[in-house]
Amino acid sequence: HHAEGMLFLMVHSIPTYSLTRLAREWLAEDTPNFDPAGVCVGSEEVEAKLLCKTPHTVLAGSPFFTAVFTEVGCTVDWMYQEGAVIVTAVVRGPARCLLLGERPALNCLSRASGIATRCSQLQLTAKSAGWHGEVAGTRKTTPGFRLVEKYAMLVGGTSMHRQDLSGMVMLKDNHVWGISKLLSSRNKTLTAELSSTHFHISPLQELHVAARDLKNEFPSLQIEASGGVTPENVASYFSSHVDIISLGCITQGCPVSDFSLKVQKPGEKNNAPPLPIYS
Repeated sequence: HHAEGMLFLMVHSIPTYSLTRLAREWLAEDTPNFDPAGVCVGSEEVEAKLLCKTPHTVLAGSPFFTAVFTEVGCTVDWMYQEGAVIVTAVVRGPARCLLLGERPALNCLSRASGIATRCSQLQLTAKSAGWHGEVAGTRKTTPGFRLVEKYAMLVGGTSMHRQDLSGMVMLKDNHVWGISKLLSSRNKTLTAELSSTHFHISPLQELHVAARDLKNEFPSLQIEASGGVTPENVASYFSSHVDIISLGCITQGCPVSDFSLKVQKPGEKNNAPPLPIYS
């Protein structure tokens, strides 16, 4: 019930105007001018079923999917909610409108669900290993698509870390170089709060030694491990001294989930094959 409550809050925490703005941008990108195919198809009321062709997909992105179809005058009925591994939805509306929103909506759902699925798998790896730290994403997101990708991280059970540069003070190597130059030239003192500490240490064992020593001296310090972490090697970063592990691969190079919309032919609605169910 707690998980369902959190998902409900996430779905409804996205401002309506943000959903509308994004939906309009995606639609305008896909159909900036005329839609000659839509004229051929016409405005007959049709029904299409959402199919997921990738096993074990965690559904994410339904608010954005729905927003696209709402913008073109269609309705979407979801049988399952965000975070489910059973994907069932029906889209209804004029044929030309449904096809107008099909690709932008599917693109969003495929990308978001792929990210949520990877996040869910990472969380399972951490839980199986008994690690109680926080798996987190990064700012390595697709330009213009960050809201969707950060949202998908939350659905998949990981932390989205900071949303943008304004979210927290995090000084990395390039920042430190610039600040050192500023201080040496102006003889000024700078005080900054660091919410995480970044190490560039090799081999990996030395990271754990450094994390342990820092924790012993500063028990309240939060230590984050990042850089080169993948689903294949993430377990080697687990430690009682490491609080956060951030992975750029949550969004960069993450496989997408394969979805399609199948318009039901006349007489097919009651005899259509069931949607695939993955568990």
